[in-house]
Amino acid sequence: MRILIQRVTQASVIIEGKIFSKIKAGMLIFIGIEEADNEEDISWLTNKIANLRIFDDANGVPNLSAKDSKGEYLVVSQFTLHASVKKGNRPSFIKAARPEIALALYHQFLDKLKAETNTEIQTGSFGAMMQIELVNDGPFTIWIDSKMRG
Repeated sequence: MRILIQRVTQASVIIEGKIFSKIKAGMLIFIGIEEADNEEDISWLTNKIANLRIFDDANGVPNLSAKDSKGEYLVVSQFTLHASVKKGNRPSFIKAARPEIALALYHQFLDKLKAETNTEIQTGSFGAMMQIELVNDGPFTIWIDSKMRG
């Protein structure tokens, strides 16, 4: 499982010209799911996200989690995080999980993140064509792969 976190002052998902979901200050989290992902990956990542200290404290030091700073969460499924460009110029998505597998893991991830953070989680629409609008704060962007936690 791969995630790309962006610390944002605001973010929204637009589908067919209408705002589907939005947050104020917090984390925009893109998630890519592969066939080999499981509950262990979900638990590790949601714990990491809930406790990741990327928000500024009173001294301007990134020492607070989104929980500490009352940040919001917007999670968007993005299979393209598993793109491989080793051969040629057209990305291959062979590692990305098939939709029926990815959808179940995506919902497990959302449920676990909600439990870890004790807050509502805003989302995109799985499999939909979406436009994402965001204001990256910093910019502050972090990439995490659950298969590289060793």
